[in-house]
Amino acid sequence: MAERTGLVTIRGNPVTLVGNEVKAGDPAPDFVVVNNDLEEVELTAFKGKTLLIASVPSLDTPVCDMETRRFNEEAANLGDEVQILVISMDLPFAQKRWCGAAGVDRVLTLSDHRDAAFGNAYGVLIKELRLLARAIFVVDREGVIRYIQIVGEVGEEPDYEAALSALKACL
Repeated sequence: MAERTGLVTIRGNPVTLVGNEVKAGDPAPDFVVVNNDLEEVELTAFKGKTLLIASVPSLDTPVCDMETRRFNEEAANLGDEVQILVISMDLPFAQKRWCGAAGVDRVLTLSDHRDAAFGNAYGVLIKELRLLARAIFVVDREGVIRYIQIVGEVGEEPDYEAALSALKACL
C-alpha cells in the first residue's frame, strides 16, 4: 500500500497517509463501509447522485462535530440529487448516538472501522493512528471525482465554500 508524508499534520506533527492517491478526474474508487444499522454500504448505492464525501477523524471531536453539523445544514438546500456522506473510523453505535444527540439527519454517517476500505481507496488513512484524515471529495453523478481537498492540519475545518462551490458546479 502506498504511503505519503508531508500532506497532513496533527497539532503540527507530520503523519503518514496510507492508501491510493486519487486525483480529480479519476473514477471514484468503490469501497464498503457500515451504516448506523450495521449494514454494509458501497459507493455504488449512490449511483446517479452527486456526492460530497467528507472524511473526518472522529465525530466526537469539536472540529468534526462543527463540520458535520455544517454539512447537515447545507444539505437542506441541495436537493434530492445530492447526498452528503461523512465517513469516520467511529463505530456505528457511536455515530448513531452522536447523530441523535446532535440532531443530524440530512447527512449519512458511515463507519470505515472494519477494513479501512474507504481510507485505503482514497489515500486518507492515517497510519500512526488508524484514523481518517480530514478531507473532502466531490463525485459527480457519473462517478468521477471532480474536487479534492485534503486539509493540511487535522484540527482545522475544511474550506466549506470551495467544497460547496465544487459540488454545485456538478449539478
